[in-house]
Amino acid sequence: MPDLIPDLPHAAASPTSGSRTSSSNGPLTDTSDAAWLSSARKPSIRRDLREIFVDEFWTYRGLAYELTRRDIRVRYKQTIMGFGWAVLMPMLIVLSGALVRYAMAFVSGHHLAIEELAGIAVKAIPWSFFVGSMGFATTSLVGNANLMTKIYFPREMLPLAATLAQSFDSAIGTIALLIICPLVGVHFGLGLLWFPLLAACVFLYTAGSALLTGCANLFLRDVKYLVQVLLTFGIFFTPVFFEPYMFGRLGARIMMLNPLAPLLEGLRLSVVYNHQLLEPLVVTTVHGPVVAWSPWYLAYSVTWAVVIFFVGLLVFHRAENKFAEYV
Repeated sequence: MPDLIPDLPHAAASPTSGSRTSSSNGPLTDTSDAAWLSSARKPSIRRDLREIFVDEFWTYRGLAYELTRRDIRVRYKQTIMGFGWAVLMPMLIVLSGALVRYAMAFVSGHHLAIEELAGIAVKAIPWSFFVGSMGFATTSLVGNANLMTKIYFPREMLPLAATLAQSFDSAIGTIALLIICPLVGVHFGLGLLWFPLLAACVFLYTAGSALLTGCANLFLRDVKYLVQVLLTFGIFFTPVFFEPYMFGRLGARIMMLNPLAPLLEGLRLSVVYNHQLLEPLVVTTVHGPVVAWSPWYLAYSVTWAVVIFFVGLLVFHRAENKFAEYV
């Protein structure tokens, strides 16, 4: 008598009982569903990515739009400033950076140029995007516990919707910056063509980090406090108020190890100074020449952005079946 074990990958037995098999050497025996599923469904990165992008993202793209729109509407509902909140955070960062740079210029005895303030403004928008996205996305799963326990939907949609909603704010801030810069004497050139690539890398890095912290905060509820601390003091370890070359040769290299640092510096150099990022840039300081930019910095950040995005997706997807135990 031939084996009766089904060879279909999705033909699972009832969740309340084991499957029964028969062979020529003995009577019917019970096998565990968990054991059957574990043997039939081995981990596969290709299958996981297909499920994420086809079965989840594409199938539930309408839900992602609705969740993003909901987050935007909740953020601006019954507010006095309205869309003014989208430019408030970057404006505060620029004002804070202007005070810091003015003090540095006063001590060193040089004039504070408008390009320096424009550089801070350019870097303030992606930094505020990163901070806002991480703040909302880290608590997105816990904050939507009631929704998660009622219906099924890809849980990745929650932290990604928070990131997309923050993108709306950053888009408003970017438009305001593009209008103000020419008025104060900062003119754009071909270096502006680097903006889409750098903005996409900032989004991928932020989205991947948001998926990881949102997942971790569901299992360990104090992760959100750790994220808040890192975001509060992270601006002092990220070149927003200053440029890495100010720390000398070794200090600049260490500063550029932060994956966000080359992206912010790339935006400043390409948008404000019209620098082509495939060419290196050396700045002469009182302590000697310092490499302010290298094409390898761009390759480093692009690699980090892509890797952290896909790692965040895979980790989140494989941990998703345990969320119900911790919600």
